[in-house]
Amino acid sequence: MASPTIHSKLPKVGTTIFTQMSMLAAEYKAINLGQGFPDFMMNPDLIALVNKSMQDGNNQYVHMNGLLSLRERLAEKMADLYDANIHPDSEITITPGGTYAIYTALTTVLRPGDEVIVFEPAYDSYIPNIIINGAIPVLIPLSFPSYSINWQLVKESITSKTKMIVLNSPNNPTGSVLSSYDIEHLRSVVKNTGIFILSDEVYEHLIFDDLRHESMLRYADLLERSFVCFSFGKTYHCTGWKLGYCVAPQPLMNEFRKVHQFNCFSSHSPVQFALSEFVQQKEQYLQLGKTIQ
Repeated sequence: MASPTIHSKLPKVGTTIFTQMSMLAAEYKAINLGQGFPDFMMNPDLIALVNKSMQDGNNQYVHMNGLLSLRERLAEKMADLYDANIHPDSEITITPGGTYAIYTALTTVLRPGDEVIVFEPAYDSYIPNIIINGAIPVLIPLSFPSYSINWQLVKESITSKTKMIVLNSPNNPTGSVLSSYDIEHLRSVVKNTGIFILSDEVYEHLIFDDLRHESMLRYADLLERSFVCFSFGKTYHCTGWKLGYCVAPQPLMNEFRKVHQFNCFSSHSPVQFALSEFVQQKEQYLQLGKTIQ
């Protein structure tokens, strides 16, 4: 009698390097620089707010799209930081982490045979996420030593099958950031095309040397084709809570939510109630880069 056989969708993928590095760091009692979680203590006010939220009974599902009051506070934050007019009801979805938001955005758009431009070195989830959707990663190396984008090479890599460009600023793992020069070239590349942008901005507040974070939220012409992904964990030193969010224009977000609703459906409720209050403390994220320096 025949037994079922799994034909791996990711035959060349093993255990993520982040898990391997963390295991080695623990084994050798080494400082762990291999995984993106901070060793700073969390703000006790946020911990108290989560505890209060649970004690107050906020432990059941919140809305599929996330707690509305939290999305409203995030829309206010984005208007303040990036002069972006984001509708909290239709253009923000709370997700169980930034990586989930990235995977869901890719799954929303990609079909077998589509091509996706990825800049390397890159966060390790991008390429497997693309492959598992039947699409093809087109790898472009960042230029050493500044790890900048070679836009001429990007233009040469665009084909009729190019569906998406993945951006990550500040970049994980190099720390390089997009500049106004990059934005102008990006605009030139995608203008009058059907190319989507996936912008991974989970380190938006880890900007040094008084540089400006060039978020896709700043540019209406880029935002109209973008899924922009963020993480609360990186900002508030609580990566284990696995909570993030995605911002996209309504037509894109409508499709994003179709995938989301049958995967996670709803994210951790008590933390969302707590964050809806805590994100109003602007100094907690505005001073983050300066504090870490």
